[in-house]
Amino acid sequence: MKRALVFPGQASQYVGMGQDLFDKHQSIKDMYSTATEILGFDVAEVSFNGPLEALTETKVTQPALFVASASVFSLLPKSYEFSLTAGHSLGEFSALYAAGVLSFEDALAIVKVRSQGMQSAGESQTGTMAAILNMSREDVTKVCKHAALRGIVQPANFNSPGQIVISGETVAVHYAMEIAKNLGARKVLALNVSGAFHSPLMAPAKKDLSAIIESTTFKKARVPVVANVDATPTSDPKQIKANLIDQLQSPVLWEDTVQFMVNDGVDEIVEIGPGKVLQGLVKRINREMTTGGIENLEQLEALS
Repeated sequence: MKRALVFPGQASQYVGMGQDLFDKHQSIKDMYSTATEILGFDVAEVSFNGPLEALTETKVTQPALFVASASVFSLLPKSYEFSLTAGHSLGEFSALYAAGVLSFEDALAIVKVRSQGMQSAGESQTGTMAAILNMSREDVTKVCKHAALRGIVQPANFNSPGQIVISGETVAVHYAMEIAKNLGARKVLALNVSGAFHSPLMAPAKKDLSAIIESTTFKKARVPVVANVDATPTSDPKQIKANLIDQLQSPVLWEDTVQFMVNDGVDEIVEIGPGKVLQGLVKRINREMTTGGIENLEQLEALS
């Protein structure tokens, strides 16, 4: 059987995620202790006790999700085999950790810079995001091109057929939402986000992110990682670095990523980390695909 592991991004966080693993395993306590040293705040405290408002801040959400997903992965049995990894936006760093490209410490240090840069970029620019449902990729792309008369706006996440997120300057995004409604989109939903992620408005975060990525040692991946930016697998450290820098301002090609896995003969896609968002998207992309999720102690113990 050919298995792929996928890792969640922002919007999968919840208060209490990972606490049962922390309470049971000293190795997980050690990971959270290391993370607190790197991040400069008590990531266990905010992950387990909240409040949700604090956990939802980009500079907190991203590292907290990475640590939670990495914790689950680190407890998988050695016999648990997989042939590919991928992650949704922030989740791509968890996928790279799982593939042996980055150490836990190095990946978290990069995530720290990325999350702080993205939050700062969001605070300094008036950007937002919106979900458009039941509209084709081609039509959403046309909507964005038309709405770009009012400012920057582009597709940000091709999540599944009929679920596309757009991102950009607030005025342009709102204009795109109006156009999409008039063209018959079933639902157009403004998202409660702190910035225009995966758009050119994230440019201010690029310099620091590029600097830490370029100065960090990336190893050749043990299994290929399917990149967000082109839905293509790679094990090459140089290519992975370029992909991560491009990912900041480029659309997340999640539908294409899952479709690549289907075409590559993957039999099972397992979400590692908090929530079930990716499992739901996989089923929308391909109903026949076997999916699963591992995020807690009970699910991990069922494997051994």
